[in-house]
Amino acid sequence: MGTPGYDGYVFGQEQAMKVIRSREFTPDRAWGALDIATMQGISVRLHWTDQPYRWHVNDGEEVFAVLDGTVDMHYREAGEEQVATLAAGDVFYAGVGCEHVAHPRGEARILLVESVGSV
Repeated sequence: MGTPGYDGYVFGQEQAMKVIRSREFTPDRAWGALDIATMQGISVRLHWTDQPYRWHVNDGEEVFAVLDGTVDMHYREAGEEQVATLAAGDVFYAGVGCEHVAHPRGEARILLVESVGSV
């Protein structure tokens, strides 16, 4: 039947288009992901979670867009912990060297754009 939340048309070996219904996507574990696209070394993934991630620093830049739910994004700036509360429609940009961790308030769905293989 396919992946819940995903309608795709396959043309030959490549997918000509995708429709992702993010609110229907719930994997079997926190931070489970649906790979949407890989473009010139950049991955676009839909994540679902109801649990915090872990403190980390990405190898490259990261764009973190909240599609559904609320996320408290903790980050360190000049050695001090800060928190930005992100609602649906909000975007957090983490540049190289930005230490951060996402803490959802309940369930959240997030669109993550980052280098392939990034933490």
